[in-house]
This record gives sequence, C-alpha cells and structure tokens, in this order.
Amino acid sequence: MNRSFSGSVFSVLFLLCAPSVSAQSKCSDIVLATTTSTQDTGLLDSLLPMFQRESCISVKPIAVGTGAALEMARRGDADAVLVHAPEAEKAYVQSGDLIDGRLIMHNDFLIIGPRSDPARVRGEKNAALAMKAIASAGAFVSRGDGSGTEKKELALWKEAGVSPASLPRREETGQGMGATLLVAEQRQTYTLTDRGTYLAFKDKLTLVPLVEGNPELRNIYHAYVVNPGKHPTAKRTEASRFLRFLVEPKTQEWIGQFGREKYGQPLFVPDAGVS
Repeated sequence: MNRSFSGSVFSVLFLLCAPSVSAQSKCSDIVLATTTSTQDTGLLDSLLPMFQRESCISVKPIAVGTGAALEMARRGDADAVLVHAPEAEKAYVQSGDLIDGRLIMHNDFLIIGPRSDPARVRGEKNAALAMKAIASAGAFVSRGDGSGTEKKELALWKEAGVSPASLPRREETGQGMGATLLVAEQRQTYTLTDRGTYLAFKDKLTLVPLVEGNPELRNIYHAYVVNPGKHPTAKRTEASRFLRFLVEPKTQEWIGQFGREKYGQPLFVPDAGVS
C-alpha cells in the first residue's frame, strides 16, 4: 500500500474516533462542601459516579463538619454544599452566600451508650431529659467540630439547662462522626450520632441506641448553590445541575434504598418535593 495513502487513512480514522474538542470542553468539575455523614455512610461514593457518568461533571467532596462546610461557602471555596443544620444555614442564605436551596433527605439522631446504661436513659422520650441524666451520671463524647451534630447536641444541653463547659466528663474529639463513634466506643461513653453513620459503623461498636424516635431528633439535609453573584469563581451552572440530579425521582429512589440490603434499613429518607 502506498505509504502516504495509508498515513492519510490512519489520520482520518484517528479524527473520527477521537473525541471532539467541543465534546471534551463540556466536561467540568465542582467542589462540594459537605458533612462527614454523607461520606462516612458511603452515600457520596454511591451517587457521585452516577452523576459524573450522566453529566460529565466531576464532583470533589470536601467532607467536614457542617459549620466548616458553611464557612467554605462564605469564603467562596466551594460551588455547592450539602449540609444538615437548618438553623445555621439560614444565616448564609440571608447573607447571600447560598442560593437555590433544596430539601434532599433526612434521617435522625440517636443517643447511644453502653448497654449497662449508667445514666438510666434507655427509652426516655425526651432527649433533653436524657442529656440531663447523662450530665449527672455519665460521660459524653462530643464531636466538638462545629458540625450539625454538635449544634444539635449543644441545643439539647441548652434545653436541659446544662452548660457543657461545666461537665468534667465531656470530651471533644474535634473529628468527624465516624471517628467520634470509635472514640466513644473506646471510652464506653454516651454520644450523639446520626443514624446513618451509626449503622455504617455498627459492626465496630458495642454501644447501642438508647434514645431515639423523638421528633426533635430529626436530622434534615439541604443542598445549596454557592452564589456567583457574591463569589465570582463559583460554578452555578454545574452546581445547579448537581442539585437537580439530587432531587430527580431516580436519585431520590436510590437514596431511599441506600443501605437497605446491607443494614436491613435505609440510611436516609428521601424528601425532595416535601414542603
């Protein structure tokens, strides 16, 4: 075969098979500031590859406490956030740092502790009363990281009329939920955890749920876009696409089934469309 002809054929085939520059340019990436529970439970590891396959948008999750995630948004260091501290979130919406908020899902908080239950809180329906009993007769491990979980814990101490600073047996880990559970297990103390992370770590724990099912222990997750009007580097188009993905019926169904096969119950309850 003529060498120049064969080279031309190869060039044509290469051009036909290679992705076009315009196709490549459609791919992008965003930074998602989120709470550790979405990472520790494996939910993000499950969802993000699905989103990337259908959108060509890669999501880089930064899993920190909700307080730190919200501060990332305030600094413009993220494009989207997925967090679980509704009262704290309001300030960032009012300041204009967060826009286009969407209700995504919920689970609930649990007070867990040793089976011996020295504070005798098992079955208590009032979570604040349980915390008051723990203050008197037990030890407690807190995340101490400004997370949504710690914010809930501090709210319960306040409702119980207890100052956390006055508790000699309250320890702060400064770490995420999974790590805090392991510290509480080592110390054999009480702690507050979201149900999803507890189920994901259950095989590593002897601590058991003692207080649960109280409406005030509901744990609600919202997602937001970081406002490019205030933070020009924020990628609103891509972040908005990610939020739409989270509330799509097929994604919501996936969230509602996530963990059921492994743990016997879902780790989260889908809430998109719920007022």
